[in-house]
Amino acid sequence: MTVGILVVSHSAAIATGTVELARQMAADVPLVAAGGTEDGGIGTSFEAITAGIEELAGTDAVVVLCDLGSAYLTTDTALDFLDDELRARVHVSDAPIVEGAVAAAVAAQTGGDATAVLAAAASAAGSEADAGGASSPDLPGGPAAADETGAAAEAGASTTVELVNETGLHARPAAEFVKTAARYDAAVHVNGVDAKSLLGIMALALPKGATLTIEATGDDAQDAVDALDALVRSGFGEH
Repeated sequence: MTVGILVVSHSAAIATGTVELARQMAADVPLVAAGGTEDGGIGTSFEAITAGIEELAGTDAVVVLCDLGSAYLTTDTALDFLDDELRARVHVSDAPIVEGAVAAAVAAQTGGDATAVLAAAASAAGSEADAGGASSPDLPGGPAAADETGAAAEAGASTTVELVNETGLHARPAAEFVKTAARYDAAVHVNGVDAKSLLGIMALALPKGATLTIEATGDDAQDAVDALDALVRSGFGEH
């Protein structure tokens, strides 16, 4: 599934800059900026929003992020003029525009559908727990702990690795980490945070030399841990 993302802002610079930032971490995702008015002023444009949606009409779904209240109003007006088929594929998120767009783009890059992309964007608005991020383990062993019946925990794998790239786990490496983790069915956590949550990983703010504890549970847990370990040891291509 291909999900396109439209960024609507009162400022052309904000819309364009947000798209440029998101594109650095999700190069394959269709991203369109619709910022400012036709005369280059501050405001939102019905025509620009409509054109942006139409530009993304070839995708399976379109997620729209807006910066301020009137941007939502203009977007709603534009949606009213779309044909029913396209309108049904457009989804408006109330997530923060920059963080939401970046998280949404990474989710789309990993093949997420509209629901997954909207959830990723929404994770920018609340706590990690509210966004479906990592929860505190109930038993020793973290995510691989036994269930309520006392049955054996799922097969798991873990490793500890040091960040070697100069910039640590900043935005681009964090996105690479999340995209790699998302390729596996296993539940993966790093330092207790959901490894498939971009905002959760970025919130760790880990510098060069910091230690990552990577844990996974599920059928392909060892493969997931091995791939992430190799990615970190490679320096995310920054060497």
